[in-house]
Amino acid sequence: MTMMYKMNVRVTVAIRCLLSRDTATASTRLRYAACAFHTQQPRRSSALQQHGWRQYSTTSNSLESWKGNTMSQSDFMERDTVLVLSDNDEVIGSASKKESHQFTPKNPRGILHRAFSVFLYDLSTQELLLQQRASTKITFPNVWTNTCCSHPLHGMDVNEVDAPEDVMDGTVKGVKAAAVRKLEHELGIPVGQLPMDSFKFLTRLHYWAADTVTHGEKSPWGENEVDYVLFVTVLNKDKITIEPHVDEVDDVCWVTKAKLFEMFADKDLLFSPWFRIIANRWMISSGEETGKGGWWDDLDRTMNTNEFCDYESIHRFDPQEEHLGGGGNAGPLFGVGK
Repeated sequence: MTMMYKMNVRVTVAIRCLLSRDTATASTRLRYAACAFHTQQPRRSSALQQHGWRQYSTTSNSLESWKGNTMSQSDFMERDTVLVLSDNDEVIGSASKKESHQFTPKNPRGILHRAFSVFLYDLSTQELLLQQRASTKITFPNVWTNTCCSHPLHGMDVNEVDAPEDVMDGTVKGVKAAAVRKLEHELGIPVGQLPMDSFKFLTRLHYWAADTVTHGEKSPWGENEVDYVLFVTVLNKDKITIEPHVDEVDDVCWVTKAKLFEMFADKDLLFSPWFRIIANRWMISSGEETGKGGWWDDLDRTMNTNEFCDYESIHRFDPQEEHLGGGGNAGPLFGVGK
């Protein structure tokens, strides 16, 4: 089924709903049709013109040109084309990874874009795989974080752009394809060992953080993302290959909840702000001290039911005080998590 055909079907359904006075359904179908049209025939919106963002291409970043093992950190910053978003997680354009992560007076929190966070568990031991981001990374180097964190991109041979209906039904094949790509790049996990259908999409969060710990109070770098949380499990860690890329990852370790609590308490260790938010809000629902009732406590229920899935909400968080500021002197945006 082509994208244009999907658009025509949605418009037809919307017209029928309007005739039957079902305005709510009609509005939803028209919004999906507009998204399909945008994907098929992108245009330059006023927001793109105002901020200098680009309309996105379907061919500019194919897998033939995206070769992670031959690209430097600067290459990724210049060539990776991220998905620029509205506050409601609608794809409205594109920007380079560099543009989207720069905190300036013009864009105090950079440019909002889509991201994902993967959490890989060993079911035999209930351990989570952590990585320490390489010291050569431009944003948030040296920090411990979840298994893999990165961005879906425009123009990949395997489409990484999810539409609103993909989010609402929980399939998000684009984000999952990006996760498979980056797990191979960063950790050397072969594509077939963690297939797309093994990932569980749980929810989204919008967070931002200036990288002031690395680059100082006026840091020119930071994150401003709608982050898709993906869980994936293996029966035993011995069943997968892990060969970290030296330019991406300095270290890896499998941790129990008790070990993670110890690491959180170690003032000499740095952690990514997004990982702390996810761990304290959902993985460990009662906080770092007890770890009761979170996604990690019952991986079978988390992976095999939809009890923990929330596809409608975008949970919003300001960073810890240490990550306020940056090159645009950004202050709190949300006040509290929503």
